[in-house]
Amino acid sequence: MTFAPAGTATRTTCPYCGVGCGVLATPQPDGSVAIAGDPDHPANFGRLCSKGSALGETLSLDGRLLYPAVDGERSSWDEALDLVAGVFSRTIAEHGPDSVAIYGSGQLLTEDYYVANKLMKGFIGSGNIDTNSRLCMASSVAGHKRAFGSDTVPGNYEDLEQADLLVLVGSNLAWCHPVLYQRIAKVKAERPEMRVVLIDPRRTMTADIADLHLPVASDGDSALFVGLLADLCRRGAIDESYIVAHTSGFDTTVASALDWSTARVAQATGLTIADIETFYGWFSDTRKTVTVYSQGVNQSASGTDKVNAIINCHLATGRIGLPGMGPFSVTGQPNAMGGREVGGLANILAAHMDFTPDAIERVGRFWNSATVATRPGLKAVDLFPAIADGRIKAVWIMATNPVDSMPEADMVRAALRACPFVVVSDMNANTDTMAEAHVRLPAAGWGEKDGTVTNSERRISRQRSFAQTPGEARPDWWIVSEVARRMGFSEAFSFTNPGEIFAEHAALSAFENDGARDFDLSGLIGADYDTLEPVQWPVRPEGTGRMFENGGFFTPDRKARFVAVAPPPPFRPAPGQFILNTGRVRDHWHTMTRTGKAARLSAHMAEPFVEIHPNDAAMLSIRRTSLVRIENRHGTAVVRALLTDRQQRGHVFVPMHWTDQFASNARVDTLVTAKADPLSGQPALKMALVNIEPAHTRMHGFFVARAKPDLTGVDYWAIAEAIGGWRGELGFMVEPADWDAWVHSCFAVPVNANLMSVRDASSGRRNFALIENGQVVFALYLSPDPVLVSRQWAVGLLSAPQVYGGTLLAGRPGADTPDGGAIVCSCMSVGVNTIIDAITRQGCSTVEAVGACTKAGTNCGSCRAEIRGIIDAHRLAAAE
Repeated sequence: MTFAPAGTATRTTCPYCGVGCGVLATPQPDGSVAIAGDPDHPANFGRLCSKGSALGETLSLDGRLLYPAVDGERSSWDEALDLVAGVFSRTIAEHGPDSVAIYGSGQLLTEDYYVANKLMKGFIGSGNIDTNSRLCMASSVAGHKRAFGSDTVPGNYEDLEQADLLVLVGSNLAWCHPVLYQRIAKVKAERPEMRVVLIDPRRTMTADIADLHLPVASDGDSALFVGLLADLCRRGAIDESYIVAHTSGFDTTVASALDWSTARVAQATGLTIADIETFYGWFSDTRKTVTVYSQGVNQSASGTDKVNAIINCHLATGRIGLPGMGPFSVTGQPNAMGGREVGGLANILAAHMDFTPDAIERVGRFWNSATVATRPGLKAVDLFPAIADGRIKAVWIMATNPVDSMPEADMVRAALRACPFVVVSDMNANTDTMAEAHVRLPAAGWGEKDGTVTNSERRISRQRSFAQTPGEARPDWWIVSEVARRMGFSEAFSFTNPGEIFAEHAALSAFENDGARDFDLSGLIGADYDTLEPVQWPVRPEGTGRMFENGGFFTPDRKARFVAVAPPPPFRPAPGQFILNTGRVRDHWHTMTRTGKAARLSAHMAEPFVEIHPNDAAMLSIRRTSLVRIENRHGTAVVRALLTDRQQRGHVFVPMHWTDQFASNARVDTLVTAKADPLSGQPALKMALVNIEPAHTRMHGFFVARAKPDLTGVDYWAIAEAIGGWRGELGFMVEPADWDAWVHSCFAVPVNANLMSVRDASSGRRNFALIENGQVVFALYLSPDPVLVSRQWAVGLLSAPQVYGGTLLAGRPGADTPDGGAIVCSCMSVGVNTIIDAITRQGCSTVEAVGACTKAGTNCGSCRAEIRGIIDAHRLAAAE
């Protein structure tokens, strides 16, 4: 890739989670890019997580889509764009505007989103544009709108630091929003009286800073917060003057909640009465309380009700819009908020306006269009079934991978294969969704494109380019605008740069907005786009960082609405079934199209796994690190067993990241039922029912290789990039008849190569290796049991200048070579054995001491909870 002049730092924004961290990207003379946190950005003040720190390692052109393609053959841009415009136009003419759709992404910049929404809702005249943000925060949107009359996050990040009680609900901040977690951890260390409550079925790494962990039953959140509202009333802890002045519906809502005694809540949540009373007492007695919630709340068939149950408690106590107080929804993607602002969700028209007659007429005048959509379109969970049954005949997918991320993912794949016309614009040539495209359009990626994103605290930040767009890739806004022009809408899509699009976006937000709408960028009209500093909306001359400080909600009477919530009955799986929870791991992101390129990000967790309680594993004869088959009527997955008491009995957790590009059968969302919240349309991605059994494996394998091997026909495989090559795990349900022939074929061994091998007939183990000029070509270790070879040692040999065959075949380092063990700290490549050595030999008894000795945990801090866990485990073992 070609970058800006070496040594020139570009201020931009991280493309991962919704924290929206500022990044300084500085090209180096050797062609690399140095990444650092922006110390002046108010989201992170210079901090970055492991993923953000590794951004410079994800910028290679490996796997990039660099030119348009039609039916698998390279084409010109004109040919591809004419085809997309022509097919969409003909389909609309023959079957109506609702026969086409766009499916977008929180990875798009606001300017990309704006143009796509304008095309679909403003000029095609259909509401059929939705986004993968539907899977992320749609229930928060619905809950906000029911309570506030608008999709408004009231507070700021600094409220999390100013709170005396921080309640984290369904939010593993330590791994999913690490920079926010580090900000909180720092304050808690400085101010020990600050209390943290974690409400989560799993004891995640976030529990490291929790004073109280409430392992609530799945979907028990509503009952817990309905019971809290009733308890606040019984204690007389409500703010009656606030309720009268700024809310409505309180009496009806409380009347529906008073039956929820603490005992009833305990029955519905699986929590002890003592723990519930502790939580309720802390909430009642602590004025400065913030409740942070994320996917554990939203990704539920009752997610909207959960959101409103939380908001009800803050409204009842008047704890909203003030320093250190309020409900706080943390978004999962870098621009989920920007997509919500422009109207990227199918049920929102534009600029936070709904499909009301007044809004439709207003937007039509602003866009000078007589064909503005008049009703909501299909939400994601409805869109793909509509593709499957033929109602949608042409679909355009942008910057997302629904074949892996949507529930019932195999159905989604089948729907796209049956669709007459599928367009995919993406920066990656090899995704499971791109494989189903008739037209492939190469999009610009992070570092190449310009635009804005909005983070979880409503802060708009610039993403700026520091690299030339490679090949024939183009920004998404340009691609959409070119198609729109070819469809006959040239005048409305005459944009020449993203600054012009942002200016129109800001103008629409301010158009006929007399303060009745929350989203208002009037203060940015005429602003210098190139030098735009991070700024929170609403941007008005009298702008403020918080919303609702003095009431002023966006309902007709300007009062917030209490919403009566009926908690769902306890979710009880049938005997033998397990509740499957899905989510993220620390160092990977979505479907690994970016993080999968960074070897150090795969070092922490290099293959798909299932967390299962040791007692459940014993009951099923599942051994530690063995392979496990998970299945239900929708699909199957085969993953590695990770036995841990952090997981409740009867529950299992599998990460969402692995795809057919990285594993043989680990697309976990094939197992998730497409059951959705009836109000938000957000699917219940954490509530699938599955059966689990051992995957009876005759032979396990582990390899390191300079080149990617051909694993066709292998029953189980999981691969990851490593420094100098690849690493992978293998599983054979049936052994090859001729291992030598299989190895030659898999690793493309030359006929005359000096292939080394060793076999232990008594144990059934065998190893193969090939060295050329003192360097490893590949090494393969096979065993009837999970292979015990140190992964990090073996991976390190790929970049070693001189390797000896005996050591390589033996599968273990010599006595004079330390084995760091499994990676704990990705930033500094520090393994568990190194940390244990620091504890046992160097006397380190704190995370800080371990950091000083090994550097572990001294960069982004995401691993500090794990380091503390190792220290605690050693201390416990020593005490015994």
